[in-house]
Formats: sequence, C-alpha cells, structure tokens
Amino acid sequence: MLRVIETFSGIGSQAQALKNIGVPYEVVAIVEWEIGAMYAYDILHNGPQDIKEFRHHTHNSLVAELEKYNLSNDGKTPLTNRSLFSMSAPQLKAILCAIERTNNLADITMVKARDLPSSDVLTYSFPCQDLSISGHWHNNRGGIDRNANNRSTLLWQIERLLKEYIEIGKELPKFLLMENVSNILSKRHIDNFNEWCSFLEKLGYVNQVYTLDARNFGVPQSRVRTYMISVLTSNENEANKVFSYFVRNDLEKYKLPTNKNSNLENYLRLDYSIEQYKIEAIESTPTLTPSREKIYKNNIILATDRVANNNIHARTITTKQDRHPNSGIVEYSKEILTNINSKYRNLTPRECFLLMGFQEQQFDLLISNNIEVASDRKILSLSKLIRLAGNSIVVQVVEQLFRQIDELNNELNSKF
Repeated sequence: MLRVIETFSGIGSQAQALKNIGVPYEVVAIVEWEIGAMYAYDILHNGPQDIKEFRHHTHNSLVAELEKYNLSNDGKTPLTNRSLFSMSAPQLKAILCAIERTNNLADITMVKARDLPSSDVLTYSFPCQDLSISGHWHNNRGGIDRNANNRSTLLWQIERLLKEYIEIGKELPKFLLMENVSNILSKRHIDNFNEWCSFLEKLGYVNQVYTLDARNFGVPQSRVRTYMISVLTSNENEANKVFSYFVRNDLEKYKLPTNKNSNLENYLRLDYSIEQYKIEAIESTPTLTPSREKIYKNNIILATDRVANNNIHARTITTKQDRHPNSGIVEYSKEILTNINSKYRNLTPRECFLLMGFQEQQFDLLISNNIEVASDRKILSLSKLIRLAGNSIVVQVVEQLFRQIDELNNELNSKF
C-alpha cells in the first residue's frame, strides 16, 4: 500500500487517480490552506459530512479551534480573526470537519517534518501564478527565485521539509511527484529548477521530468504541464535501473488511441431538458457587453446548440471562464434557452470538473453538499468551483504517473 501525503492538495487529483487505477493507497495527510479547496476535497473523497460530533461547540469555541490553523479564503492571503468570527456556525463546522477528516495540516509554511506521518509518496503541486507566462507578463514577481517572496516560491518549503527529515533522522519519502506549468523549464526559470533538481539528486533521488499534454491521455483539453517523478535510491545499481525504467517507459511518447471517450460530447452538458443542466447553463451565460462580444467572436466554439464539435478540443481550463481568452464557448440560439439575452455561454463548473477528470457523480455529490453559509451564499460559489477546477490537475495524466510509481515501487521492494 502506498502511503501518500498531498501538499498543495487542491481538490485531490492525486487521490482520485490512485482510486481510479486500483492501486492500494492511503492519504495519510494533506496540506491545503484554502477553505473552499479543503471542503471540496473532503466531500469528493470522503462523502457527506456528519457534523453531529460538533454539536456541543459554540461559535466561539469553533473559532478558537480554527485559529490554530493558518487558513485562507482565496488561496492568497490569510484569514483574519475577524473573518473567522463573521462566518456562520455551519460554515465553521464544515471547515473543521474537513480538516479533521483529511488530517489537513493547512499552511505549508507552518508544517514541520515531525508533523508529517511516514509516507511512501509526497506530492507537491505548488502555486503556478508567478511562474505562468500570463502571470509573468502582468507582473514580474520573481518566479521561483528564492527571495522573491511570492506564492510560487513555496516550492522551497518542500526543500525545507526534506532538510528537516534529514536533521531529525526521519526516513525520506521514497517517491516525490511534482506538477506545475511548463514555463518552469523556460530560460527565465530553468536555473532555479535545475538547482532544485540538484538538491534532490544530492539526497539520492533520481529525477524524471515529463512535459505532458492532457490530449494524449484521452481528454479533449489542451493542457500542457510539467511533471517530475523523483525516486529515492540507495546505491548506483538501483539508480541505473531506475534510469533504465524511465528510458523504457517514456510518458512523453505515450498517446492513448483516439476513441469516442475523447469526444467533447462526453464532457459538455447540452441537453437542457435536464433541469440541472439548464440551470447551470443559465448561470454560466453572461450578459452581452462590448467586451463579451469580443469573447464571442474570438474564442473557440466548442458546441452549437445541442451539438458538440468533436473535431476540436477545449483550451486549458483556467480559474476564470468569463474572460478572453477562455477555454472555449458554447454558442446557442434563443430557441434553445428562452429569455436569454446572449449568443453564448461559458463552460459550466460541471463541465470544467469533467474535463479535469472527475466523475459526474462526484460533482453531483459536491453540489448536493454545497451548504448555505448565508441566505444568499453557499460555501462554494460558481466562481470558486471554476477556480478549483482550473487549479487542479487532469486526473488521467496523474493516473499514468502513479502507474509508473507503483511499478517502480514493486520493483524496488523486490530489489529488482
């Protein structure tokens, strides 16, 4: 059984991938400070919450419990004490329940190696905002320069933790799995990335870097990301055999044969006779403005009315859809959805989750447990659901990475 720690876990693509491929595993801890992501993770992977055990808590005692963690509402800035006090008791209970059920250690900067359970795999999909081309274009915030003090430099928190493992004599994870934007390999960032790889090699890890497109893994979404599997070896013979394995099993040469499951029609929800699909479509239909006319004219049309264009693929699912460029739009006529003053809609949160590799039943579970935190507000807004999907990892790609980890783990345990 693989014991897994997911840092920067988001909604848990790694856990979902392991579940899908049938590899015995246990997620022994996660590290995620954004409350929407931690709540969605808990529901997606653990099912509905039972908060009866928190019935004896008062509002003040719930706040006191949550003050022990450094949490964020937007994934950027910490929640203040005042913000916690402004939350309703049901919301506070949901957050605390999610933390306890997932053994969530919250803020990576406050985690110590001694806090982490022993594990075989540690995953780290650290924030990409200061590495991405768009982020760099808008503000040069230093990428992963050590002293840049931005979100992407949280990579070096993983270095700190591994150093602490060594200092306290704790066994290092046998496997590390990284995911980030492919711009990490650009001229601007490659020296920092190579420094990171060199540090891992000094610890005894063999690194295999892949740049993979989700389209090659059966998903009609153009999403190119860089991944790295790091395998801990104890001698030169083991290292050579790990190198040999990766040469024989190069995922950059992998391409799933095209089949009907790769068609957009399996991911778009265009049957508006189903009430929930109709509601979600209307919620994702923007009022036409001059700027949205440009979005309509300049973005990929993924479907027209009830017919998907199976000859194309969506662009990368990003954290916002009402923008230019976006992942693609669905064009429709007034006959399809009456009383709509628009020519198109954006992808719905459901469609974004599906294009990231999650199952429809899981999304339904999330929606049915999307608790009200105010009379007009739920814990996961439409925009937050889109953001959670955009920040996630395509599950089908992670499946292949974990297949390699599982095969290597078996080989290492049998001493080759």
